[in-house]
Order: sequence, then structure tokens, then C-alpha cells
Amino acid sequence: MPDFTILDAPPQQNANAAHQKTFYLETFGCQMNVHDSEKVIGTLTQQGYQQVETEEAADLILYNTCSIRDKAEQKVFNRLNDYKKLVRQGKRFGVLGCVAQQEGEHIFERAPYVSLVSGSASYRKLPEMLVRLEQGEKRITGLDDRQTEETFETEFTARSNPHRGYITIIEGCDKFCAYCVVPYTRGKERSRTSTSVLAEAQRMADSGYTEIQLLGQNVNSYRDPERKKSFAELLAAVGEIPGIRRVRFTTSHPRDFTRDIVEAIDAVPSLCDHVHLPVQSGSSDVLHMMQREYTRDWYLERISWIKAAKRPISMTTDIIVGFPGETPADFEQTITLLHEVQYDGVFAFKYSPRPNTPAVNLPDSISDEMKSERLQILLERQREIQRQNYSRHIGEVLEVMVEGHNRARGQVIGRTSQNKTLNFTTAQPILPATGSYLPVRVTTSFPNSLVGEAVA
Repeated sequence: MPDFTILDAPPQQNANAAHQKTFYLETFGCQMNVHDSEKVIGTLTQQGYQQVETEEAADLILYNTCSIRDKAEQKVFNRLNDYKKLVRQGKRFGVLGCVAQQEGEHIFERAPYVSLVSGSASYRKLPEMLVRLEQGEKRITGLDDRQTEETFETEFTARSNPHRGYITIIEGCDKFCAYCVVPYTRGKERSRTSTSVLAEAQRMADSGYTEIQLLGQNVNSYRDPERKKSFAELLAAVGEIPGIRRVRFTTSHPRDFTRDIVEAIDAVPSLCDHVHLPVQSGSSDVLHMMQREYTRDWYLERISWIKAAKRPISMTTDIIVGFPGETPADFEQTITLLHEVQYDGVFAFKYSPRPNTPAVNLPDSISDEMKSERLQILLERQREIQRQNYSRHIGEVLEVMVEGHNRARGQVIGRTSQNKTLNFTTAQPILPATGSYLPVRVTTSFPNSLVGEAVA
């Protein structure tokens, strides 16, 4: 999943903070982790905890972790080590998320001052784990739920953005790609009912949210337990809720990408004209070694559906370079794929072996130097493609959602339905409010953003 970030949610203010249980939560990773943390924060708050902004001010220090990147677990242990001095002050530590599931009770051995280790499949048990923690238990684990059929649903989500919000519709993964740890850390695929998803979307609309992003490791692998709606039908139903102006979804898997998804985007204007469809490699041979279970031609057929849509749909993807066995010819096929598809954005990474995955046993004969060289070539080629693609917007009037203000540049920060950043100026004396929508004429383009002027 793209858009890796570290999120520190803002503290909640309370005059009686000195008499309350306090916690600090830091999130590493993707949008799934960010939204998991919003639900964890809501759960903790419901249990009588108050969020604070520093480790030093907290009774309970939590790290929600990600294990996608190389050496992710080492980063977590380094962070724990940085703050272990706080143990003498009676503070307790918990490790949540993918590194927690991956490392398990080994975390207690490397960091004996940690009291709680929980994978994401056990978050629904957080209230009872917190009670055990408060009763003085030293080693509490939530690590045995990866085969559960249950999802983590709560009405106490502490959303960090008042205009754009996430809804997780499917958890876990059944794909078992050779390089990926997700099936081992987040468990098997399990979907929420369409009724519960639509009820949450309605509550968000009633609360003033105008943009919703549906999330899942493979969001389009969604299977309604009620058998009422397909993924495409659920997308359309969310988009038809009054007050919702934009609906996004991420991340899709090519194996479950169906033509009716494109038809839904065409039929429902509030469904954003952007699809993130990870390809990972342009070589069918490498895709076979990756256990992706599709070919280059299979993938390109789905791209043809997107390109045939009634309105232009922006496409982005993920690519791994230097997978074991990738030949120069395989890499060249990835480069030709870039030119054939014409992506508006690529999240590209060098392959690194992850624990417990099938690929960890493959001989990694490609040097890090060669991986870096291939990555640089790919990024340079893609930059030129984006330079041309973005320049085509010059002169167009696009609707943007205001995300913030860059006062140093005198610009408003906005985002288009195609998920492109469009920074603009306005002649109005009062800057448009965050979360508002307005038309902007594009005047300048860069490889990763657009610049424009608000249309009076």
C-alpha cells in the first residue's frame, strides 16, 4: 500500500488531565495503520484514557507498527530503546500492528519493559487487554487471532481529519505473494457486512464528512457476508449517500479487478476518477516468481477497461525492482509497461526479503547497487511520463478540495478528484476553508503537482 507516513494525532485537552489515565500513540506505516490508530485512539478514549502529545507525558506509550519496509522491526526496537529510561517513572509500553504480530513474544525478550504486544486481528479485544494491563499484568499478548472471522468495528473512531475519513471494509489477505508479510501479520481476508459499512458511511455524512476512502489490503477482494452487494455495488452505494462528494478506494489487486468497478466510476459522479492498481513487475516471468497469479497481458486487459471509461481515469501503481531472478530483459519489460500504461504516479521500491515469506529462501543474486541503479532508471523514466501527463491539464478547470494553506508561498493546497495536488492562488480576501470545494484553472504543471488560480 502507498503513502507511508508517521502520524502523531493531536492531543485532546482536558482540565483534569492530571487525574486521568494518559496515553501516547505513534503510528508507522500505511493508510490502513493510520485508520487502525484512529480506531485504537477512540477505543482508549472510551476506556477513560486521555491522549497526550509526548512519551514523557503519557502513562501508556503505544507504537502501531508496520513491517513492509526493510529493517522495520529494528526501527521499532530502536524507538523502544530510546525511551526505555521512562520505565523508571512507572510508564508502560505496548507494541501494536504488523511488527507485533511478526515478532510476537520475542519482543518481550528484546524489550522486557514492554507489557502489551498485539497484532491488528486482536484489536477488538483491546478493552479487556487494557483492564488486564491496569491490574498489573506484565506480558499481555493478542497474537492468536489471524484465523478469526471477526473484524475490528467500533463507533468510537477518533478521526484526525474532519472532512475526509477512512472506512476499512476488508481486513487481512489471502493472496500470499512471495515477497509480502501481510497474510502472516494481518491474517486471512474477512469482510464487513455491507450494512455496517453503509451505516458508518451514513454516520460520517451526517457528521459533515464529504470524502470517504474505503480501505483494505486488497479492497476489491471484498466479499459481503450478507451477499447483498459486490464491491462495485458497495462503491456505488457509498457514493450515492447524500452529502458525500468524493469516494476513493485503495488498494486494489489485479486478480479481483472487475469491469463493473469501471462501470460504477462512470455511473456515479462522486466516485473519484483514480485507480491505484499495483502491478509490481512488467514481466510475466517475474510475476510468476512473485506468485501474483496473473500475467502482463491479464493486467493490461484491466488497464484497457480503465482507458475505455467515459471519463479519463488517473492510474497509479506499485513496482518492486530487483526481485530475485529479475533479468535485465525482465526489467526492460517493466520500463516498457510504464510507457504503455502512462501512469500518473508510481510507488517504486527495491526488493528486500521479509521474514516468513516464500521469497526469503530465494537466492538474492541482484546486488544492492544494481537494484539502486534500476530504481533510479525507473524513476527517471516515470518522471518524464508524469511531466507530459500533468502538462495536459494546463488550461483545464478542475474541482479541488481544499486541504490547507501555504502562507509562505501565498497558496492554497488542494487535491483533485484524480488525487493530484493542485496548489493555487485566489483573489478573494478571505482564504477558502479547509474541506471546501471550488473550481481552479490550471496554469502550470510539474511532474508531481499542478499550480493554478481559483475561478472567481
